[in-house]
Amino acid sequence: MKILQVAGARPNFVKIAPLHRAFLQYSDMHPQIVHTGQHYDFLMSGIFFEQLKIPKPDHFLGVGQGSATTQTAEIMCAFERVLRAEMPDLVLVVGDVTSTLACALAAVQMHVPLAHVEAGLRSRDRTMPEEVNRILTDALSDQLFVTEQAAADNLLRENIDPLRIHLVGNVMIDSLVSVRAQIEDFSHCGHLPIESERYLLVTMHRPANVDDEVNLRKIAGVLERLGMRWKILFVMHPRTARNIARFGLEKEFLESVNVKVLPAQGYLEFLTLVRHAAAVITDSGGIQEETTHLGIPCITLRNNTERPATVTHGTNYLVPDFDAQKVWNTVEALLGRNPEDLAIPPLWDGNSAQRIVNILREKYINS
Repeated sequence: MKILQVAGARPNFVKIAPLHRAFLQYSDMHPQIVHTGQHYDFLMSGIFFEQLKIPKPDHFLGVGQGSATTQTAEIMCAFERVLRAEMPDLVLVVGDVTSTLACALAAVQMHVPLAHVEAGLRSRDRTMPEEVNRILTDALSDQLFVTEQAAADNLLRENIDPLRIHLVGNVMIDSLVSVRAQIEDFSHCGHLPIESERYLLVTMHRPANVDDEVNLRKIAGVLERLGMRWKILFVMHPRTARNIARFGLEKEFLESVNVKVLPAQGYLEFLTLVRHAAAVITDSGGIQEETTHLGIPCITLRNNTERPATVTHGTNYLVPDFDAQKVWNTVEALLGRNPEDLAIPPLWDGNSAQRIVNILREKYINS
């Protein structure tokens, strides 16, 4: 069985790593990796392949910067050529980025069965590009693998056949479990400013937050307020850095008291920073999951989350605006929470990729 696994952005690489290893256990399964090039620089892509021990992609589509529409069109055309050359038995897409939807559309046009890993997540906010990608990819997919019960419930409400929905847990956690020992010991990260002093780790990258000058100024205000009490490490996404320069906000970010700005980090380096933080402040989806598994308090500066298990079970807390005092109060409250009140969602145990492979074998090989 030939399987094309699609990855385009750094969260995708984290998800395909355990899946690829699980597929390779079987001589009758032949996985190939397709890298669309959506994230194309070393820190956003190459270093993840190295640290997660992902082999060199079988196909690199070479799609770079551009609007979502441009990227979607270019990925579809390039992936169609791969589909015609390889004639796979299954296309597997992960997550909710532009590459996910583009390759799903191309696969369906070619009548190739489609599996979506991390299906069913919903924020109910269609201004988020990821939300549109999720909804459309799920509607197209033959097999939908979900991380939590709320995601399965979303799909059932959308009239998806229950036989196509599979609650398997979270493959991002599979990768995290595989490197847990490495991130407990940060001696391999000697260049990072990790000390005995507790710090807040901050990362912001969503277009709605960092493409808008007003919101960027609000984020700077939050950092300034928090810096009055806590040391802050701000890992700056390339998109955020570009917009800070575009709006002339270097002084607000780079000269804030008690704020240390770091460039984008590799997978191990960033998880090490998360593991040793007092709390994390973010707008990322995946970080909500990683902090939940690690038991690190997380404040998500968004109005909603498509990952409700991180709130109901885990360490995540939503703050719907950039009110610096609200963030301050939330940090204090979370640092005072009893660890016994927190839990890891069901099936987030490091074995999700194997469950997915078992189901695919049952559906397409052993049936």
